[in-house]
Amino acid sequence: MIFNSKVIMTKIFKTTVFAVMLLAGMVVSSCSKTQSYSELLRDEEHAVNWFLAQKRVELQVPSDSISFETGENAPFYKLDEDGYVYMQVINKGEVDDNGTPTDKVKSGDQVYFRFERKNIKYMYENLGDAEGGNSDNLTSEAGTYFFYKNTYMQVSTQWGTGIQMPMKFFGYNCEVNLIIKSYCGFVSDQTNCDPYVLNVRYFKPEY
Repeated sequence: MIFNSKVIMTKIFKTTVFAVMLLAGMVVSSCSKTQSYSELLRDEEHAVNWFLAQKRVELQVPSDSISFETGENAPFYKLDEDGYVYMQVINKGEVDDNGTPTDKVKSGDQVYFRFERKNIKYMYENLGDAEGGNSDNLTSEAGTYFFYKNTYMQVSTQWGTGIQMPMKFFGYNCEVNLIIKSYCGFVSDQTNCDPYVLNVRYFKPEY
């Protein structure tokens, strides 16, 4: 049998074009299902606003630590100008006779914390709570900590800036609920713009 080189080349060309078009179609289809960063931020904002709409919110932080309301029915205080972090105070920790928190944390101090958290975006989209944390794990390997106001050590920066904000007002042994948007959240949450509500307790190092 004699093969016509032009026919063979034509078939190869058509096959190649078809393969390229198929691949391009798969790429376009994949991209169409991927949200842009601005879309992820928009979804995060909607989810957090939905969550806050069910809570009491105070836009002004009290001028002193004594004036914070406490307990499960306390309001969420907006801690920063851009609204990345909100705090509900459950327990102020150790206080003096006037109700002022004692044993405050100083810059550079090591702070251990236990936490449990729920993904607000998952809750908003009715996908479940997406829970996580280490509150129930009391082994030393599960310990999480940061150095207050440290901005360069990975052991601190991996948790974001939001987790440290309550230390401005209270000391060791306090307990708070935090709403943290991804910008101030754990580094692992920032790519997908995942906001969380966290219950956090802070402790001194055990030495």
